[in-house]
Amino acid sequence: MQFQQLQYFVAVAETRHFTRAADLVHVAQPSLSQQIKALERELGADLFLRARGNITLTDAGEALLPLARRILADADTARHEVQELAQLRSGRVRLGATPSVCTGLLPDVLRAFHDRYPGIRLLIEEGGSHDLVRELARGALDLALVVLPLPTPSPALTTVELLREDLVVVSSPDAPAPGTGRTVRIPDLESERLVMFRHGYDLRELTVAACRAEGFEPDFAVEGGEMDAVLGFVRAGLGVAVVPRMVATRSGRGLRVTPLARPGLHRVIALAHRSDVAPPRAARELQRMLLER
Repeated sequence: MQFQQLQYFVAVAETRHFTRAADLVHVAQPSLSQQIKALERELGADLFLRARGNITLTDAGEALLPLARRILADADTARHEVQELAQLRSGRVRLGATPSVCTGLLPDVLRAFHDRYPGIRLLIEEGGSHDLVRELARGALDLALVVLPLPTPSPALTTVELLREDLVVVSSPDAPAPGTGRTVRIPDLESERLVMFRHGYDLRELTVAACRAEGFEPDFAVEGGEMDAVLGFVRAGLGVAVVPRMVATRSGRGLRVTPLARPGLHRVIALAHRSDVAPPRAARELQRMLLER
C-alpha cells in the first residue's frame, strides 16, 4: 500500500468522480484509475461501486476512508513537526530518571538544555530502573537514566555509562554520629535504625543487599518514602539513610554526611535508549549534553 494510493483514494471518495479527483491531485485520470485498481488488488476488495455517473463507496471503502484520512493527516503533521525539529525550534523530549538522579544530576543539565533550546518541552518521569526500562521498551520514553546493572537485562536497550557515584550515610546533626564519626562501615548499620525507601527504589535494594552480605537484616525506623521524604525524616532524627553523594551534597542542609569506609558502596548511572529506534534529534542533543556534562 502506497501513500500516494491513499491520496488518490481519498480524492475519489470526496469528489465521487475520477476525473475531478485526478484534477484535484494533479495527475492524469488513467494513472489515478490504475493506482486505485492496484490498491484494490492489494486489499483484495473493491473500494468503489462504479456506475455511469455515480461513484459510491463499498463497505470496504467506507471502512478504509477514515483510516486513510487519519494516515494522511498524521503524515502532514509529521512533515511540519520534523521541519521544526530539524532546527530544534520545537518538540519534546521524554526523559525518565530515578528520583535521586532527578534531585542530584538533572537540574543543572536540564537548565542548560532549556537555555539553549527553549522551544523544546521536557517531560520528566520519575521511577525505579525496572519501571523505566519497561516504559522505554514500550516507546513511552525517549531516554532514561537508570542504575546498572539493570534488574532485567534487555538486549533491546543500549546503555552508556554516565557516572559512577559513591554512596554516603546521612544523619541528623542532633543525633549521635554513626560509625566512628569519620566513616561508617556497613556492619555499623546493624546498630542503626534506617530510614528506607519504598520497594522498587534501586537504593533500597542496594542497601539491603549490602547489609545481608554482612550477615544481618537492617532495622527500619521508617520505610516507603521517596527521596525528599527520606531526607526529611533523617533531618527529624528518625534514623539514618544511605544516599548518593551528589544528593547529599545538593540537599545536605540540616544533615550530617559521613562517607562509607572502603570499599564502600557505589552505583553506576547509565543513559539508556531503545536499540531498534534512534531517539529524536532533540533527545539526541540532550543525550550529548548529559554525556559531556
